[in-house]
Amino acid sequence: MKLLYLLRHAKSSWDDPDIDDFDRPLNRRGRETATLVADYCRDHEIQPSTIICSTAKRTRQTLQPWLSALDNVPVNFDNRVYEASWKTLYALINDLHDGHRTALLLGHNPGLQRLALQLAHPDSDNPALPRMAAKLPTGSLIVLSSTVDRWAEITPGSCEVVQFLRPADIGGADD
Repeated sequence: MKLLYLLRHAKSSWDDPDIDDFDRPLNRRGRETATLVADYCRDHEIQPSTIICSTAKRTRQTLQPWLSALDNVPVNFDNRVYEASWKTLYALINDLHDGHRTALLLGHNPGLQRLALQLAHPDSDNPALPRMAAKLPTGSLIVLSSTVDRWAEITPGSCEVVQFLRPADIGGADD
């Protein structure tokens, strides 16, 4: 069995229009949300054994509260996650080392949302699916499970949505 955690970066700042998109930092609400979601995950024993993170500033800042809550989890900062299509993200998941039972992918929309919708079993009556399709707010976490033994065996439609957690679900604010 494999568990995949998909985390969209927290809310970024638009205060300086001259900053390149890649270099935009989190705003105050984003920093608070990143900590809130990381604390929730720690308290609910959501613990990846490996992390793939975009190299953009806002994703690295979203990751910071997670790092203090996790014990020596390896992080792969990967340029391909920034502005990635769902197919690129899918390839990254399929290439994970099979020794990891759980993995966190921290990235951006629209690729992250499209990846989740592609991997989710299409015949599921899970109420999270239409909510995920409608909007994946910043700071949201999607937990997907698959009965496969190898990451390369995960295919579109092969995962069940275990949880769709928006910041508003735990006292934060959605965008």
